[in-house]
Amino acid sequence: MYKTVFLFKFSLYSGALYKQVCVKTVINSCDDCIRSGPYCVWCQELNFIKAGEQEATRCDTKAQLITRGCKDIVSPTNSLIINKDDELAQSFIQQEPIQLRPQKITLSLRPGLPQSFTVTFKRVQGYPVDLYYLMDLSYSMKDDLKNVKELGQDLFQALNSITQHAQIGFGAFVDKTVLPYTNVKKLQKPCDDEDEQQCQAAFGYRHVLPLTSNMTEFKAKVSQQSISGNLDSPEGSLDAMMQAAVCGDKIGWRNSSTRLIVLTTDAGFHMAGDGKLAGILEPNSEECHIENNLYTKSSEMDYPSVGQLATQLEKNNIQPIFAVTENVVSVYKELSAMIPKSEVQVLSSDSKNVVKLIKDAYNRLSSKVTLTHDNLPDNVHIVYTPVCPKPVKERDSEGICDDVHEEQEISFNITVTAFSCMEGKKSFTIRPLGIKDTLTVSISAECVCKCGEPTDEHHTHCKGKGSVNCGICRCNDGFVGQFCDCAIGDKDDSSLRASCRRMNGTECEGRGDCVCGRCQCHSTESGNSYRGDFCECDDEHCEKFQNKLCGGNGRCKCGTCECFPGYEGSACQCMVSREGCQTANGSVCYGRGICKCNRCECNEGYQPLQCKECLGCPDPCPAKLCIECLGFDSGPYQKNCSLACNSSIYYEKVDKFTISKEPCKLKDSQGCWIKFSLEQLVGVDNYRAEVLMQRDCPEPPSVIPIIAGAIAAVALIGILLLMLIKLLIYINDLKEFRKFENEKKKAKWAKVRHCH
Repeated sequence: MYKTVFLFKFSLYSGALYKQVCVKTVINSCDDCIRSGPYCVWCQELNFIKAGEQEATRCDTKAQLITRGCKDIVSPTNSLIINKDDELAQSFIQQEPIQLRPQKITLSLRPGLPQSFTVTFKRVQGYPVDLYYLMDLSYSMKDDLKNVKELGQDLFQALNSITQHAQIGFGAFVDKTVLPYTNVKKLQKPCDDEDEQQCQAAFGYRHVLPLTSNMTEFKAKVSQQSISGNLDSPEGSLDAMMQAAVCGDKIGWRNSSTRLIVLTTDAGFHMAGDGKLAGILEPNSEECHIENNLYTKSSEMDYPSVGQLATQLEKNNIQPIFAVTENVVSVYKELSAMIPKSEVQVLSSDSKNVVKLIKDAYNRLSSKVTLTHDNLPDNVHIVYTPVCPKPVKERDSEGICDDVHEEQEISFNITVTAFSCMEGKKSFTIRPLGIKDTLTVSISAECVCKCGEPTDEHHTHCKGKGSVNCGICRCNDGFVGQFCDCAIGDKDDSSLRASCRRMNGTECEGRGDCVCGRCQCHSTESGNSYRGDFCECDDEHCEKFQNKLCGGNGRCKCGTCECFPGYEGSACQCMVSREGCQTANGSVCYGRGICKCNRCECNEGYQPLQCKECLGCPDPCPAKLCIECLGFDSGPYQKNCSLACNSSIYYEKVDKFTISKEPCKLKDSQGCWIKFSLEQLVGVDNYRAEVLMQRDCPEPPSVIPIIAGAIAAVALIGILLLMLIKLLIYINDLKEFRKFENEKKKAKWAKVRHCH
C-alpha cells in the first residue's frame, strides 16, 4: 500500500528576512505562470481581472493574490510517494538482508521547489565478506610468497572474527608478456637466481582460486604458486584488478556480501597509454576475458585507465585494499584518492603483517558509510545532510558518516530539486558505496495546471461562445478575444493575429490582447495604459538616474527621455554644458566628435578627452595629391586646383618646417620629390600644410660622357677581340711550328740510318 506525503513549500531564501517572490515573464496561461518560478501561483476565479488588465495579473505569489481578494488559487506542490519500505534487517539470518530503507520512492516535483526525505541505514551484524587476494608474483615478491603460503589459517581466522560467512579467493599477476616488459630470454629464464628451480614464466593475470570458505583448498592452491620475473619495475596490477572486478561469475562474488580486493605489491603500476610502448593500441574493453583461468587479452588490449577501473569497482560494489611496501605508498595513496571506498596500508618487506593490515583496513572501510547516487537527470540537483554522531562534510553530492558500528542506525536527509520541466518520468539510484542495497528514485516535473476539464462549451463568462479553463476563456471555432466576443467571419485566426504583430514579433508586444485584428492594450502596473498600434509604447520604462525616471529632469515618452531645457543625456542626467569639451583653439572636440554631458564622444579612431589624435586612422600623406598643384601649379589637379583642393587643405611654402610632425614625401608628375608637413585643423578632413620651396629633382644625364664612354667601351671590346684573335693565331702557329720541328727531326734520323 502506497504512502503519500505532501510537503510544505519552502521559502525561496532561508530566514525571515526574505520573502517569496514571483518573477513573471510572458504569461498567457496558468501553465506559463507555474513555469515562471516555484512561488508563482494562479488565480482561476472568474472576473478577477479588471477591464484593460492582462491575464498575467492572475499570476503572482499566493500572499499577493490573497491580498487582492482571490479565493480560488491553483498552486501545484511537491509530492512524495513511498513505493517500497521494507524493514531493516537485524542480523544476517536471511539471504538478502536489508540495510537501507526505503527502497523505492516516487517524486513529483514543481520546478525550483526543493523536496526533502530521509533515508535510514543500519549495518547488519555478521554481514558476509568476500575477500579476493591478488598478489604480485614478480621476483622481488619471492619472500612474500613464502609467507603468504603459511598465512591461510590466519587469514580465515581474522575474517571469521568479523563474520561467520567469509570466503577467500586468490589471483596472481606479473605483467604483459611482450617487449619492453619482458623478452624471450626472460621468458625462458625469468629468475636471475641460478638455483631457483620453481620459477615460472611471466604472465598477465591468472585466476587461481574462486572464492571459497574451504581453508584447506585455499592453502593447497596458494602453495602451488611459484615466483616469476620480468624486465621493468611497474607491473600489470590494473589489468588484474579490472578482470577481478568484471569477471564476477568466475571470481564467485556473492550478491549480498562486502566485496574486498586485497592487492599486494612492491612496485608501481602501468596505466592506459603505456601499452603503446609495445604497439598495443586497442583500448581496454572493461569486459571479462578469462579463459582457462588466464587473461587472454593481456597482449592485445591496453591497460585500463584509473577512471575505467574506478567505475567498474564502484559498479560492482568492490572495495580495494592496497597493501604495498613503503617505497610505493605515495603512488598508491594518489591512486586511492581517485577510487571511492579504498584503503592504502603499508606492507612489510616480507608480507608478515598482511593479516593485521587487512583486518584494520576492513574496519576502516566498513565503519565509513558514504551515500551517493548515479547519473542524475538533466537539471536535477541533490544535497545530502548526514544525521549521525560523526558526520563528515566533504561535498553536497554525497553524504558521509564515519565510525559507524554494526547494528547502529544512522540516517541522511536528502533534498532533491528539479530546475526545469521534464517529459515523462526519469529515475536515478541512491546507494551506499560498496554495498548492494539501493534506493530507486522515480522523478517527474510537470508544468501543467490541473484545473479540471472544461464542461460548459457555451459558458456565459465567454459570451456563450467558449468554455472556461483555469479562469480564462477558451473560445470555440470562429471566435476570438478575451471573452470570445469577436467573430472572425471568413478570416482565419492566424491572419487576424498576424496583424497584431509588429515585424512578426510578439502579439501586441505582450502588452495587450489581439481583438479582431487590433490590439487592445492592457494597463500598466501603475494604472496607466500602454499605447500605440501594437501597444509598443509606455511612459514608465525609460532609463533611470539616481533611481529617478529620466533623472527627474525630463518626461518619459514611449521609452525615450525628453529632457527639460538645460538638461541632456539618455536619462537627462546632465546639465547642458560645453566647458569640458572646449579645446585650446576654441573649438568643440576639435570638430571630430560631439559634446554630451560635458564630455566629448569622439568619432571612430579619435582619442578622448578632446578627440585631438587618431591612432588608428590611415596616414594622410599619400592622399594629399593637391600639394603639387597648390605649391607648384602642376600635377593631375592643375586645371581645377582651386575647386578640388582649396576646401580641404590650406598651405604655405616655406624654407624650413615649423610643424613638428614627421614630414611627408610625394613624387610629382616631373619625377621630383616634394616635401611637406601636415597639421590637422578643426574637423576631420581639414589640414594646414607647409611645403618646402625647393623640390628634390634628379640631375639630367650628361650626353658627352655617355657617348665617350660608349666609344671607349666599343674600342676596348674591339681591342680585346683583336688580342683574342692574335692569341688564337699565335697558338695555331706554335702548334704548326712544333709539328714542323718533329718532322725535321724524323728526317735527320732517317738519313743517319740510311748512311749506316
